[in-house]
Amino acid sequence: MTATTFGTVLKEWRGIRRMSQLDLSNAAEVSARHISFLESGRSKPSRPMALHLAETLELPRGERNRMLSAAGFSPMWHRHDLDAEAMAPIHAALQWTLDRHDPYPAVVLDRHWKVVDLNQAARTMFAALGLPEEVDFLAQMTQAGGVRDLIDNWSAVGRFMHSRLRTESAALGGDDILDAAIAQLANDPELAPSDEAFPPIVTIDLRLGDALVSMFSTIAQFGTAEDLALSEFRIELFFPADEPTRALLEALAS
Repeated sequence: MTATTFGTVLKEWRGIRRMSQLDLSNAAEVSARHISFLESGRSKPSRPMALHLAETLELPRGERNRMLSAAGFSPMWHRHDLDAEAMAPIHAALQWTLDRHDPYPAVVLDRHWKVVDLNQAARTMFAALGLPEEVDFLAQMTQAGGVRDLIDNWSAVGRFMHSRLRTESAALGGDDILDAAIAQLANDPELAPSDEAFPPIVTIDLRLGDALVSMFSTIAQFGTAEDLALSEFRIELFFPADEPTRALLEALAS
């Protein structure tokens, strides 16, 4: 997404959110005439107006920066490395969460499903599966020869993943990497459309040697994240879905 004017960015995101100028004017409590003038370039937005329209359109932080830049203002959000001094409390909180989830696996993922950090239980499981610690789960789940080949219930997991990726990409206004994974899953013959509803919890059933490990996950995100990286990170905590899995995970940890 490359644009040189505020009006172009505004119109682009209005289209992504499927809003007419009148829809946006009503939601933002701004006249439709002013929205039209902003898109055509006849009017220039103030910084507060640019931020207000970005908030109304529910733009991701990076796209709000892009909108500000297109309007001639400096960006508001920045991206820090996890090991930066300003991120020390956040890094400590992540580590606290990961450590206390042992003996069950827990990972920190970025927006493209790459592992940023993980706990000891996840390290042990990854080693048993022959995976490196810095796993690219999009690649592993969309290509033959990866983790997907070890998933006993791939049809259910793949269909759920396809749905989840579409939701994540839509929230971002489209993402080339996520969209490529969505296309690969859509062409997977094992994931034919089904009228069967998802169960209350979709487990991932992994073949680990002669054992079958069945887990479900919950996702945590930073609710007040203003940093670009933090707004994209999520912690995925895995739990045993049955007693044999619980026993196996606890045995692996010991």
